[in-house]
Amino acid sequence: MAASLELSCWGGGWGLPSVHSESLVVMAYAKFSGAPLKVNVIDNTWRGSRGDVPILTTEDNIVSQPAKILNFLRKQKYNADYELSAKQGADTLAYIALLEEKLLPAVLHTFWVESDNYFTVTKPWFASQIPFPLSLILPGRMSRGALNRILLTRGQPPLYHLREVEAQIYRDAKECLNLLSNRLGTSQFFFGNTPSTLDAYVFGFLAPLYKVRFPKIQLQEHLKQLSNLCRFCDDILSSYFRISLGDG
Repeated sequence: MAASLELSCWGGGWGLPSVHSESLVVMAYAKFSGAPLKVNVIDNTWRGSRGDVPILTTEDNIVSQPAKILNFLRKQKYNADYELSAKQGADTLAYIALLEEKLLPAVLHTFWVESDNYFTVTKPWFASQIPFPLSLILPGRMSRGALNRILLTRGQPPLYHLREVEAQIYRDAKECLNLLSNRLGTSQFFFGNTPSTLDAYVFGFLAPLYKVRFPKIQLQEHLKQLSNLCRFCDDILSSYFRISLGDG
């Protein structure tokens, strides 16, 4: 078993341990599985160059991308899914695929492409975490990467279709949020009383959308109407990250 597990990730704000979805997925899974991560938050002394976090570092390995990091932690016997049935395991994979296809493009758009949000919230916040002169370069690179990922996910030709793409993105995201709300129902977590991989992914995608204060909030407004999803995020923040609801 790895003696040292260090996670490099984006830091927090707005009552969140991280404002970055993929960092939050890994941080939540580690809490659920009991993995003893030492979290290194990126700050203005950071030596990285591309913003490709979260990154898990051990004595022998460097692992990036949430799915690969979670698989690595499972191999180290930090498994949040050991009580799940085969069907629940299959449902987990299906819902994660749904999140990445239907909800992630809208999360990326909200943070990185919607110009009011990007210039007033996202760019200043991320630039404040990064050393100069990288702070002048990296947010723009991350914005372009988000836009490319959206267009790639939607299978659309280049930018002249962006308005059509935007409308479809938000329709898909609202439909996905409704499906998640119906699936969660009155349960504490998606498979009962114990959090699992799916809960880590849903929390990672929803919490920044729920908590970060943006000027353009069409998807946030829809999420806040789904009270069980908001309660789900609040419960995880208060139970696993010791963040009081007043911080949000």
